[in-house]
Amino acid sequence: MQPRDLSAHVEYVPGRGVEEVARDLGLDPDELVKLSSNENPHGASPAAVDAVRDAADEISVYPKAAHTDLTADLAEKWDLDTEQVWVSPGADGAIDYLSRAMLDPADPVLVPDPGFSYYGMSARYHHGDVRTYELSKADEFEMTADTVLDDYDGERMVFVTSPHNPTGATMAREEIEALLSGVEDDSLVVIDEAYGEFAEEPSAADLLDDYENLAILRTFSKAYGLAGLRIGYALVPAAWGDAYAKVSTPFAASEMALRAAIAALDDGAHVEKSVESAERAREHIHDHLDAPTFDSEANFVLCEVGDGSAVAEAAQREGVIVRDCSSFGLPGCIRISCGTEAETRRAVETLNDVLAELEATA
Repeated sequence: MQPRDLSAHVEYVPGRGVEEVARDLGLDPDELVKLSSNENPHGASPAAVDAVRDAADEISVYPKAAHTDLTADLAEKWDLDTEQVWVSPGADGAIDYLSRAMLDPADPVLVPDPGFSYYGMSARYHHGDVRTYELSKADEFEMTADTVLDDYDGERMVFVTSPHNPTGATMAREEIEALLSGVEDDSLVVIDEAYGEFAEEPSAADLLDDYENLAILRTFSKAYGLAGLRIGYALVPAAWGDAYAKVSTPFAASEMALRAAIAALDDGAHVEKSVESAERAREHIHDHLDAPTFDSEANFVLCEVGDGSAVAEAAQREGVIVRDCSSFGLPGCIRISCGTEAETRRAVETLNDVLAELEATA
């Protein structure tokens, strides 16, 4: 007995965790700075933490009421009908729901390269085909409608990440509208706004009234600091919002995740603190790292360092964990998540020492 042929599938490669690195290198976990996974360095809002504690007594009951409450809150936030909000276990779950709703076997999807591997993974899980469009380092990873349309050939789903991971680039509103107008009516354009809170570019959610081939992805993992609870959602057009009941898993998210998300939505001060902190960290990295960096509107900065693997490994030995971007097809780059002021300063100082040492021994 064997599973079906998975040879065409790829694995998602996460950033290395503190415990893993500490164990491998014999270091004290408390002395490590982890800036590899784009997590919120300020954690979750205190209100969300309290909500998790309060929900502990309810975990024996299926989370129907909490699901309804969060859906209603999100619909109000985005000025949409509740049927247009698809709550999911992380934004990854929303990607799966959209794949289930849209893809017939062998339907192609178009995804960015470099980009988030789960777009293609989900398509393959649902027996779809995967094609790519290139974001060019030579063009500063610029994202325009033509960037996508030059490789578009009627794909059933088209993914755009804005801000993009790992580059931090955004697609301007007029370019999104040009893309929506440039694809066929039965091609779904999915705008992944997982890092949207950090961007100056506004959400594309208000375009849902004008386009029936648009979906927006959002998550509570980044600015809201709920990565460990796996809670996200999609926003979809009213015309086909009722498909959610046919494609979602029963009780799509846990009671604790739902209650934490409800509380986090009300804590605008925590999100504002997180966004302002990321802005300061990005500025410090751009100004003080002894390596070229790319403009970013997310909570991380992509840096060109020559040998991303060597730099990331050397920094780890000094207690700073950053993301080697070889798995994104960018072996010459690392990605630095925005930490606290102290964490960011330590990371930049450590990386500058590493870069100088590697250059001296080259």
